[in-house]
Amino acid sequence: MRVKVLLICSECLSRNYVTTVNKESNKKLELMKYCKHCNKQTLHKASK
Repeated sequence: MRVKVLLICSECLSRNYVTTVNKESNKKLELMKYCKHCNKQTLHKASK
């Protein structure tokens, strides 16, 4: 089963993206994504 998670910018803490992940996954998702508030590519971490 897949669940929705929010991707939060690690610098400005804005919630920019919504994605789905596998529920059995134990690791937190971390991606380099573009943040429109920081105006650059930053690390985004998953939260519920």
